[in-house]
Amino acid sequence: MAEALHRREEGRGTRIGDYWPLIALVLGSALSGLAIAAGFGEASMRGFMHGFMGVFLFVFALLKIFDLEGFKDGFAMYDLLAKRHSAYGYVYPFIELALAIAFLSFFMPQVTYIATIIVFGFGTIGVLGALREGLDMDCPCMGNILSVPLSTVTLTEDVAMVLMALMMLILM
Repeated sequence: MAEALHRREEGRGTRIGDYWPLIALVLGSALSGLAIAAGFGEASMRGFMHGFMGVFLFVFALLKIFDLEGFKDGFAMYDLLAKRHSAYGYVYPFIELALAIAFLSFFMPQVTYIATIIVFGFGTIGVLGALREGLDMDCPCMGNILSVPLSTVTLTEDVAMVLMALMMLILM
């Protein structure tokens, strides 16, 4: 993980190409969300968001699980709970995976939305702190497989998950 902290070159994180892996995953998740919603006759905003969030969280959980130890170490650098309890870094990808499956199966939607708001809302606080401190590292959110800088994009992802879950909770 130390390598991820020190290898950032000048201007990294300012070019669209720096975020291409993330853009591809978001677009793929969005298209999958549309396909899932249409395929199940749930062609609504709620159906799309369920599919999108389910696929998005599933892919991101797997990226973390591929290198669980590396994720845990990077996550502990900015997540408030992982800083205090390193075991949370091992558990977090499986929480994301459980949320993904809950979204894709429409399992207990109200509980799923509330859990998403809590998990990603709390995560937002840690990302905000890291950005304020100017922490220069690769974002562990994509595991150690893909190199994307921790930035306002990471913050946007967390906030978007909270807002979509909140919107679905209100639309119930």
